[in-house]
Amino acid sequence: MLAFYHAPWSRSSTVFWLLEELGVPYELKLVDIRAAAGVAEDYRAIQPNKKVPAIVHDGTVVTERAAISIYLSETFGEAGLAPKPGDRDRAAFLSWLVYADAVFDPVLAVRAHGWDYVPSRFSFGSYEDMVRHLERTLSSRPYIAGDRFTAADTQVGGAIGYAMTALGQLADSPVLKDYADRLTERPAYKRFAQKDFELAKAAGMAG
Repeated sequence: MLAFYHAPWSRSSTVFWLLEELGVPYELKLVDIRAAAGVAEDYRAIQPNKKVPAIVHDGTVVTERAAISIYLSETFGEAGLAPKPGDRDRAAFLSWLVYADAVFDPVLAVRAHGWDYVPSRFSFGSYEDMVRHLERTLSSRPYIAGDRFTAADTQVGGAIGYAMTALGQLADSPVLKDYADRLTERPAYKRFAQKDFELAKAAGMAG
């Protein structure tokens, strides 16, 4: 049994997309991260910071998007979303999954909040370096880890799409916009996006 802990229109949405790409059955467990009283304390047994996403698969708890993406794409390897050890795309696959969490997310967060900081003093560096890295990579290949779609695209591509649509960032980059547009044409993306919209609507977040 696979349980997926999720809040609509949140950081867990990229894992929601990945699950639709994998095509495996899962039980959706909603976590109200926006509740005035905060998330219920018993959820801390699943996720120590009471954040989403998290999964529980046959009793095994996995948290953090990069770890969840690796775990799911390798556990359900028949979908072909994780290059195997020895594959030439394996290093890029792993690197970009971690980059999405460790660099892209914090860089975008501090920019969205207008924080002033010295990039050399922080592990995630600068927004400009992050954009250059993305553009250089996606100018040389159609997908983030190589010539084929992988689980890393759900995490990097999903983050880019959120930055463009919700935060008004990155949209002036033709390379990144082309990449995002290509990914949103995938049937699994459309399924996930519609489901997440319905959940957001039920929660009063969408009209």
